Amino acid sequence: MLAIRMTRHGAKKRPFFHIVVADSRSPRDGRFIEKLGTYNPLLPREHAQRITLDKDRIAHWLKVGAQPSDRVAKFLAQAEMMNPRERRDQTKKPQPRAKAQERMKAAAAASAAPAEGGEAKEAAAS
Repeated sequence: MLAIRMTRHGAKKRPFFHIVVADSRSPRDGRFIEKLGTYNPLLPREHAQRITLDKDRIAHWLKVGAQPSDRVAKFLAQAEMMNPRERRDQTKKPQPRAKAQERMKAAAAASAAPAEGGEAKEAAAS
């Protein structure tokens, strides 16, 4: 399967990426078929050279069946070459477990019940 993905270049703590089409089995910085663009994350977002894309060749490889990685798909969506991917659901790990959620609901219901009763007493006293 063909993949459109990034390969890392640049010095330590100075990343620079080439956007390439490669066989999905080849290593990240290994053999690739064709270079399709560059990405320099150190430049400001508005800078013209931050992301460069060869749109004709990318369109060709997408038509042939190459699958872009998540980050490259985001770049292509910004360049209006494809529809943006839907965001995945966030993990539920940081949320409290089921019993803790039940206790929180019970505590919220208990604190809401006296407040409602207090309003009824004030209305009756008026």
